[in-house]
Amino acid sequence: MSKQALQYLSENREQLLDKLNQFLSIPSVSTDSVHKNDIKEAANFLESYLNDIGFDQVEQQDTGGHPLVYAEYNQAGPEAPTVLFYGHYDVQPVDPIDQWKSDPFKPEVRDGRLYARGASDDKGQVFMHLAVFEAYMNTEGKLPLNVKVCIEGEEEIGSENLYDVLHDKKEQFHADFAVISDSGMVAENQPTILYGLKGFTGIEISVTGPDHDLHSGMYGGAVRNPIMALNHILASMKNEEEVVTVDGFYDSVEPLSDDERDLIRNVEGEDYPKATGVTETASEKGYTAKEHTMGRPTFEINGMYGGYQGEGTKTIIPSTATAKITCRLVPGQDPEKIQELLEKHVHKVAPSGITVDVKKEKLSAKAYKVEPDNPLIKKAAKSYTESFGKETVYVRMGGSIPVVEWIEGIYDIPIVLLGFGTPDDRLHSPNESFPLDSFDKGMETLVRYWAEVNA
Repeated sequence: MSKQALQYLSENREQLLDKLNQFLSIPSVSTDSVHKNDIKEAANFLESYLNDIGFDQVEQQDTGGHPLVYAEYNQAGPEAPTVLFYGHYDVQPVDPIDQWKSDPFKPEVRDGRLYARGASDDKGQVFMHLAVFEAYMNTEGKLPLNVKVCIEGEEEIGSENLYDVLHDKKEQFHADFAVISDSGMVAENQPTILYGLKGFTGIEISVTGPDHDLHSGMYGGAVRNPIMALNHILASMKNEEEVVTVDGFYDSVEPLSDDERDLIRNVEGEDYPKATGVTETASEKGYTAKEHTMGRPTFEINGMYGGYQGEGTKTIIPSTATAKITCRLVPGQDPEKIQELLEKHVHKVAPSGITVDVKKEKLSAKAYKVEPDNPLIKKAAKSYTESFGKETVYVRMGGSIPVVEWIEGIYDIPIVLLGFGTPDDRLHSPNESFPLDSFDKGMETLVRYWAEVNA
């Protein structure tokens, strides 16, 4: 571990926070074309910072959309490992703006937290890595390993151009392992190794009956109601024990091992009723809520619409009804195969008298898992524990990060998810924030980790 780098971070903390605030002040909202120039400004900020740090090669790469910032440092020597560091500089929209207690693009510290859009997701965590690289270069004159940097500007809109870049420039981006800090810990000051992510896929079901809305008195009892038909289809896809009843859905599921169930059991997860307002949890038969969330596949109806939505009553049989469905997947499940099984089931159980169309979600991803005893994971856990002063826990997450699957699929390398966010960061919501304690201890973790990797 570099004591000089840690001392640099401590002595220059205020200057580093000022620089982070400059980054956070740029409204790099990727989904809104109004912010096209802001996206470019954020990319320019990163390009300038990486040049100042002393990276050998720094460039903005054209993706067909928002630019990707790429950089290389290769002076650690051929025997040193090479890491691919991934992050993103784009942020979510700030709506509803009236719910923010301070300007989302004028960073403000309150009660030990830095409030701004992107403070946690993902500018703050990206910046921590760059600050640690700066600390190493300004104290030791070198980094302890070779580094390739990939910071994109489209993560919040599905990374729609990233896969092609990673695939077409495979040699340029290839590394021995990857590190991503776009996740968090199970609780503030609880170091957490995230060793697995769920995949996801989805479909949209559209049911059509009559070619126009009908008078329910004149035609009720004579034609099939599309909303009722859709409800029949949906009710047949999962039972009251939260078990998905689509044939073949579980066929390739990698089971939860006893060791993994022990790891999950030891995690002090959130109080689901308290956090959500429900009266009790509901999980797959035979599994706890934590086990289901972290390590078992899910099937959820995300939205339904059809018929009259206004005030009062309108006595009709609606012409159409639609439902949106997504599934979170675990290792062994193929997103395209799951879509096929869902579609087959829908057509199998659809009542007569209606037509059904199934639209498959374009953006899907496979699940990712690295073995908890991987040496890179063990070194990360050690670095976490030493920095936070608390034993690191191991979890799998119910969310999905498509770039993880892409990096694994294209490069076949381990991926270490070093996240420092907390459940209270309010990602994608008004009043997003990041604890300064995580900022400090997170950078210490990174200093320790880079030294551990090349020890």
